[in-house]
Amino acid sequence: MNEHSTAGRDTDTGTDTDTDMDTAAADALRIWPNLALERLGAQVVSASDDFFGAKERLIGEHVPFFLPEKFDDAGKWVDGWETRRKREAGHDDCVVHLGADALIYAVDIDTAFFTGNYPHAAALEASRDGTTWQTVIAATPLLGDSHHVLALSDAGPWRFLRLHIYPDGGVARLRVHGRFVASASAGDDAGRDAQGRIDLTGIMSGGRVVVWSDAHYGWPGKVFYPDRGATMGEGWETRRRREPGNEWLIVALGSRGRVQEIEVDTAHNKGNFPWRFSVQAADVGDLPDAALAAASIYWPDLLPAVPLGPHQIERFDRTGAEAGAAALADLGPVTHARINLIPDGGISRLRFWGTPETDVE
Repeated sequence: MNEHSTAGRDTDTGTDTDTDMDTAAADALRIWPNLALERLGAQVVSASDDFFGAKERLIGEHVPFFLPEKFDDAGKWVDGWETRRKREAGHDDCVVHLGADALIYAVDIDTAFFTGNYPHAAALEASRDGTTWQTVIAATPLLGDSHHVLALSDAGPWRFLRLHIYPDGGVARLRVHGRFVASASAGDDAGRDAQGRIDLTGIMSGGRVVVWSDAHYGWPGKVFYPDRGATMGEGWETRRRREPGNEWLIVALGSRGRVQEIEVDTAHNKGNFPWRFSVQAADVGDLPDAALAAASIYWPDLLPAVPLGPHQIERFDRTGAEAGAAALADLGPVTHARINLIPDGGISRLRFWGTPETDVE
């Protein structure tokens, strides 16, 4: 059995504080979200074997856990993908289909709680169509109950990933860090609303959270997921602010575009929604990420400070001024936005409906 505690593992990100990893790959985990999630359209489509642990668990969203007393018909229950002991030549593999074409910068092959049954090594192949494969991570030794954060030799874009394990064993999670290619979603009618607009900040459209003031209750990028939050924990919530100022985050749009409507959802935030909410935006060109926080203080208002209510969806567009309500400014095409929670609190989802500059005639 695997008798390990969760000591040393970050229960929000699933990472170990003492894991030695390549600097570029480590930066990718900090900057780019995990795209291998069912809520983002990912599926485990095949596996050579999953006798002990169902292949679908390989992309589970929650941090892996261990239940010492839990068994099922196959034997010890495991929170991950695990194959039976191989008694012939060959090795096992598993194929993951992402929700859209994506540029992938690093993966995390996590063997959490697999201590006597982890694979000796792993490799990764990638494909655009699921038929022609390219090796993007050569066979690499694995350790038990450890993260293996590895950069890809070719970022793609890719739609399929095939994880090879040698010769057999268990992997708790395969996390895939990168960004969806904006054109893949923007050109798909299924990704547009009734007016033909896309969510410019959405993860499926290539949006990316860059930096934030506080994320005490979890990664704030969840506000840009395509679904609606099921609990208060599925959004961005800050600590209670006890000093002057307000909480904020900066998001890079998936493509330069014109914002026509902002939708903010405070679902499940009933006693902790922000008192007020505002948005600043700008076309920053090639300004590096490290300079954005300071520069954003001076960006013009896209939406002036407006009150929010508990557990509801509110929308703001350019027509509000006609009715005496807050309205979006016409700033032209923008690349980044600063979202302000005044002074603090939580929101569940945020969408910037608009038109990519490539769509504008």
